[in-house]
Amino acid sequence: MSEYSGEEMKRFATLREVVARLRSPEGCPWDREQTHRSLRQYAVEEAHEVVEAIDSGEPDKLREELGDLLLQVMLHAQIAEEEGNFDIGDVIAGINEKLIRRHRWVFGDEEAESPDAALKSWSRVKVEERGGAANGASILDGIPEGLPALFKALSLSKRAAQVGFDWQRIEDVVKKLHEEIHELEKAIGDGFESDVEEELGDILFVMVNAARHLDVNPELALQGANRKFRRRFAHVERRLAERGKAPHDSDLDEMDALWDEAKALEKG
Repeated sequence: MSEYSGEEMKRFATLREVVARLRSPEGCPWDREQTHRSLRQYAVEEAHEVVEAIDSGEPDKLREELGDLLLQVMLHAQIAEEEGNFDIGDVIAGINEKLIRRHRWVFGDEEAESPDAALKSWSRVKVEERGGAANGASILDGIPEGLPALFKALSLSKRAAQVGFDWQRIEDVVKKLHEEIHELEKAIGDGFESDVEEELGDILFVMVNAARHLDVNPELALQGANRKFRRRFAHVERRLAERGKAPHDSDLDEMDALWDEAKALEKG
C-alpha cells in the first residue's frame, strides 16, 4: 500500500524522495549497488523503448516508457549527489540555462521565422560557446563517438545541413547515389578491397542523406526491412518444410520462387 496520496504521486519531489530511498541503506539492494557505468546499458534500452512506444501510437505506452527513461535520469542524478558532484536541481538548472541561452529568438532580440533559421542560429551559438571556429570548434562537435554508424551519419549530415552544406533537392541526392554506385562498380572491377569498403561506405552515407531529405528515419526504415526479410524468409522455410525439405536441401531458384510467393501473399 502506497504511503503517498494520488496528488503526491504526481509531484516531482515525490519521485526524488522515492529514488533517494531506493538508494539508501534501507532501500533496494539492486538499486544501491548501481553506478553510472552499470546503468549505461539501461539508458540506451529505455531510449529505444520510448521510440517504439512513439511508433506504436499508444499514449499509455509512451507515458510508461517516458517514466522509465526519467528514472534513469533520476538514478544518475542521485548517484552524483551522493558522490558530491551535482544533484537533479543542477541538471535542471543547466538545461534551463542552455535553452534560454541558445534560443536567442525567443529570449533575446534575434529573429528566426522558420525551423531552418532556428536550427542555424542554435548551431551558431553552440560553436560560439566552444570558442568559435578560429579556436578549432566545429559544428560537428558533441556527436558521440559511440553512436551506431547509421545514427552518426544522420547526425553528421543534419549538423552540416543546418549551415547550408547540403543538397538542395532529393533528385541531387539520387544523382550522387548513382555516381557512388558507379565508383563501387569500378572498385570491384579493379579488385581493390580497401576501395570497395570505402565506396560502400560512401553509398551508405548518401543513402542516409536520401532518407533525411525524404523525412524518413533510416534506422526505422532498416528495421522495417529487417522485419520484412525475416517474415518472408520464414515463409520460405515453412513452405520448404511442407515439402519435407530445409533451405540447405533446396537451391536458389526454388527459394526465390517461394520468396516471390511470400511477396505476392503480402500484397494480395
